[in-house]
Amino acid sequence: MAIANIQPAYESIEKAGRRPAIFVLSCMVLFWTMFDSIIQYITPLVISEHGFSTTMVGLILGSSSIAGAIFDFFVCRCFTNTNFRRIFLAMFAICFVYPLILWGSKTIGAYLFAMVLWGIYFDLYGFGVFDFVSRYTKDTEHASSFGIVQIFRALGSMLAPLIVGFVIVAGVDWRAFTLGWFFLTVGLLFFIALLLYVRNTPAIAGPALACRRKNFLIEFKLWKKISKKIHPALLLTFFLFFIEAFFWTLAPLYGEHMGLKGFGGLFLASYTLPALLLGWFVGSLTKKFGKKRTAFFGLLIGSMILTPLALLSNPWSVIALTFFSSLFISIALPSINGAYADYISEAPQVGGEIESVEDFSFNIGYVLGPICAGLFADLFNISIAFSILGVMGVVVALILLKITPKQINIEMAQGDVL
Repeated sequence: MAIANIQPAYESIEKAGRRPAIFVLSCMVLFWTMFDSIIQYITPLVISEHGFSTTMVGLILGSSSIAGAIFDFFVCRCFTNTNFRRIFLAMFAICFVYPLILWGSKTIGAYLFAMVLWGIYFDLYGFGVFDFVSRYTKDTEHASSFGIVQIFRALGSMLAPLIVGFVIVAGVDWRAFTLGWFFLTVGLLFFIALLLYVRNTPAIAGPALACRRKNFLIEFKLWKKISKKIHPALLLTFFLFFIEAFFWTLAPLYGEHMGLKGFGGLFLASYTLPALLLGWFVGSLTKKFGKKRTAFFGLLIGSMILTPLALLSNPWSVIALTFFSSLFISIALPSINGAYADYISEAPQVGGEIESVEDFSFNIGYVLGPICAGLFADLFNISIAFSILGVMGVVVALILLKITPKQINIEMAQGDVL
């Protein structure tokens, strides 16, 4: 799949520039992501320093998304007809408290409680971004808007491990947490700026989280109907976050496996940098190839490139292979997110449920990703674990190309949503 030339990227930036709010949101995402990435990077190190095995580290990390998955089902009760303002406020409040809980944890129970908070605040981030994009960008700009947000998130994910790597050379201490709080505070300031900007800016669409279900049985049945309609997109979402969780679980420990200090930060940077580079092109790619097809082939090609990683022993070769693999995998997430935003626009009466099942798939990926990463690393080694991940990606992509219909109709009958 050829990469389009750079001119369409400038065109998508120009279109987004007509609504500067997407860039204010993206700046908030940048600094929030730097906070989250610092915490995410040091968490497996903190847990392993207390004597837990790699498999146990994966199980503890995976528990965060079990809490997130449960939260997905109850989110319509927690945020009835709400909007991104209250969602992001709740997210920032939990984020400021979370590092204190993590730093004070010593037992499995304490770590599990910290993981619950982590799962909830990350869910809130996803709900807030989807709600904002659905409200303030046109249908035709959904994919490019998510691409722009991903660029800033990728920048934060790339910079944070490199920065924190210099801080924790002698071990994880209070300085790493202070650094995280600093970036979180800057993100909060951009959130305030976003509130001031949109105060006088009319929304293009209604709320994405329009939850009006009467009981849990109706909610469950609606989830089932929506999931059946969009199951290829949900499977892709699951596996993309499975990959992300896999990388973030093992990358901080990879330096020890390679015998190189700071390798984990470089390894993660090679994984996150392509999203920063290619986010500008996502809109033009999806217009040419379609959102789902672009996402599926991105996963397929990227996974094929990742598969031989276990055969490499030179650290620079590992970093290069990971970079080229991520060049294609990073196309998939904003592409499929654009499809979700289309589904929400087509059926706004179930927008909250579409976002909930999407986020449930994300959480299942973040449950199984760390568990499988820790298990594969203990059974084999970290290099082989990543090769296994590549093989799994090829299989998933081929299945998706086989089972996905050309058109997915998300429209719901009136009786389905009452």
